[in-house]
Amino acid sequence: MIRRLYNWTLHLAQSPHAVWALAAVAFIESSVFPIPPDVLLIPMIIAAPRRAFWFAAVATLASVAGGAFGYLIGAEFMDSIGHSVLTFYGKADSFDALSLRYHEYGFWAVLIAGVTPFPYKVITIFSGATGLSFPLFMLTSLFARALRFFLIAALLWKFGAPIRDFIERRLGLLFTLAMAMLIAGFAAVRYL
Repeated sequence: MIRRLYNWTLHLAQSPHAVWALAAVAFIESSVFPIPPDVLLIPMIIAAPRRAFWFAAVATLASVAGGAFGYLIGAEFMDSIGHSVLTFYGKADSFDALSLRYHEYGFWAVLIAGVTPFPYKVITIFSGATGLSFPLFMLTSLFARALRFFLIAALLWKFGAPIRDFIERRLGLLFTLAMAMLIAGFAAVRYL
């Protein structure tokens, strides 16, 4: 099923309404959809490199708006749905403990999920459920998603199709390593 969904999403990149499709996929991926907008963004930029940064802006703004919707899901529907699920699995107490720590590290969670392959939608919902500061959530989301999508756009604009394989296979790993080094650096400074 995921493969069919992936192929359908990829097909949207060739439609005359590709920009709207990109916005829709970026929006719903931030809260529920399993396929990242990169699947649309990459072929669209390769097909029209002069519009690379426009496509990145559309993906960024729609993704951040979708993140706000994910936040709303966590903030408004966690009590009615989420706690029942956590209680069923015996994790309701764990959620409370995580919520307390999340306020201290929520910025990092949003930043990491926004640029790495970690599912951003999980953090958008969790941020709402734990009551992470909405302005902090939105600013961090905007920074993280812009970093991700504009870097992809810049690489494809500069190097074209040959960089596609690198982006699809290794960029997520490089983002993850960069975030790990950034966190390690802040942690080292904090303990000096």
